[in-house]
Amino acid sequence: MAEGYCVKCKAKKEMKDAKEVTMKNGRKALKGACPDCGTGMYRILGK
Repeated sequence: MAEGYCVKCKAKKEMKDAKEVTMKNGRKALKGACPDCGTGMYRILGK
């Protein structure tokens, strides 16, 4: 599973419904939601 930082809960958590997306600059990232509060989470990956 993908781990990310939730700014609302201020803790690292496993993302719910994580999907790999490509940002405008061509880099890859994981986009998901916090399992507790539902806030959007984002994690930038390497090239």
